[in-house]
Amino acid sequence: MAKATKKQALGRGLSALLNDPSNDIQSAEDKNADKVIGNIVDLDIDFIEVNPFQPRTNFSEESLRELASSIKELGIIQPITVRKLGLNKYQLVSGERRYRASKLLGLETITAYVRIANDQESLEMALVENIQRQDLDPIEIALSYQRLIDEINLTQEQMSERVGKKRSTIANYLRLLKLDPIIQTGMRDGFISMGHGRALITIEDQSIQLDIYEKILSNKLSVRDTEVLVRNYNNDETVAAPAKKEANTAMPNFVKTGISSFSEYFGHKIDVKVSKNGKGKITIPFHSEEDFNRIKKLVEGDSK
Repeated sequence: MAKATKKQALGRGLSALLNDPSNDIQSAEDKNADKVIGNIVDLDIDFIEVNPFQPRTNFSEESLRELASSIKELGIIQPITVRKLGLNKYQLVSGERRYRASKLLGLETITAYVRIANDQESLEMALVENIQRQDLDPIEIALSYQRLIDEINLTQEQMSERVGKKRSTIANYLRLLKLDPIIQTGMRDGFISMGHGRALITIEDQSIQLDIYEKILSNKLSVRDTEVLVRNYNNDETVAAPAKKEANTAMPNFVKTGISSFSEYFGHKIDVKVSKNGKGKITIPFHSEEDFNRIKKLVEGDSK
């Protein structure tokens, strides 16, 4: 908790800058604008208004209370995004559930990314520059990629060109955001590495993720040890699931040793089924049209 509080306090100097009437920043060309755009700032929660054009109007009380409880324990993992309307006046761009849950807790300040008016190009440049920094943890990088998708509407292909990273690298970072929030916090605080996270993400059940995460911490498991633990779990699951059908038998060794390579290459957990005569079927899942096209390009690239 101490580390999470320290991380959220990083924007206090910027907050003072924004609250100074003699230094009111209105555009990306103004003095000190570069110190604000793309950075995390602590804002007075009363200075923020909700977006009147927010399409979502119904928020579950129960889910907000659950989120508030999570924020109380872990802090806000992903800051909200606001745009500056004037001195000490901001409007939500994204993160209304986090904003509402924070108000429910009675928090006086909330961490936020500040956008200057609608200067989308400056925001994109700041985010790309932020990704290039050497001191970011994997979750911070993943969140920056996600913001480029949500707020700038960039595809993974376009991001690859902007930041000079392979599309598969970007996809691997984005997949970390599917980890349980507790594991994401552990990665941000340095308890586990990105390698641990990449191994855990092949398990969809977050309760199982947490079980293995606790074993990593208590037994000080290396990335290699974690990969073996996860592989054994996935193999057990793959073998156990089709055991009810007569056509499926125990998984052959060549499949057990090769399935993780398939999953890593395609960026998804790959399902393999094998019949008694040794014949089998490989299933590659996809989650969107963009994801399907990404896999298609991988296959087309290998066929050339």
